[in-house]
Amino acid sequence: MSDLSLVQYVLIAMIFVWSGFVRSGLGFGGAVLSLPFLLLVLDEPLVFLPIIAVHLLVFSSLTIWLNNRKRKPVDPSESVTEAKARGAAESTVDWRYLWRILGIMIVPKLIGVFGLITMPGNVLSAIIFVIVALYSVSYIINKPFRSGSKTVDAVFLMVGGYISGTSLIGAPLIIAVVAQHLPKEKLRDTLFALWFILVLIKMAAFVWVGVDLQLIHHLWLLPCAAVGHVIGLKVHDRMLRAETPIFFQVLGAVLLIVSSIGMVSVLG
Repeated sequence: MSDLSLVQYVLIAMIFVWSGFVRSGLGFGGAVLSLPFLLLVLDEPLVFLPIIAVHLLVFSSLTIWLNNRKRKPVDPSESVTEAKARGAAESTVDWRYLWRILGIMIVPKLIGVFGLITMPGNVLSAIIFVIVALYSVSYIINKPFRSGSKTVDAVFLMVGGYISGTSLIGAPLIIAVVAQHLPKEKLRDTLFALWFILVLIKMAAFVWVGVDLQLIHHLWLLPCAAVGHVIGLKVHDRMLRAETPIFFQVLGAVLLIVSSIGMVSVLG
């Protein structure tokens, strides 16, 4: 990125502020809601993917640690009433559910990372964005879709894992399933823990094949993402205090925007 103009640098900085905002505000979207705009500035995905990956590793782990460091652990021998009486609180990450879905996604993730199976990108993208659009509309009208089938959920998670392995933008399909099964208080941090594990695998692959991690550019882009991250944390807290339908309507609106941008890019 050394030969870019000042305008391009400013645009990239603004996009990374946006990236940090949506990531901490919703728990996903740092890549899928910023990468299309970044590629309009510089059409080189491998320049931006390592930067986005490092940002996710830093801010996801930092957020989970800050949210849990002051919590008193729950003693398994205590009843729920006793634990609450002494101020104990559960982790903001649902680790049991996380390991369950990770077990479903890990093989497709590795297949995507190493390119063991390839399919037409436009076909796969179109399928994903159509599914995500249907989910998002159901949230907006406050009638969330429930598949009622563990098999269907597993298929969506596997496809999302595969896309995450190829490009780090499998979040919309994964969130469409996960949001059905987790309380809103644990949704973001559980997703952060999931992204951390998945992105760590992707970063290992980048290092293995010798991709330039653009470390010099983290010096100025990490603070940009941090500004957006702080703003996003405040927005997330407000959404949690709002009524549940409002939270999911916002979630649905963002998913619809994501899927619309994706479908336009596929058709284009």
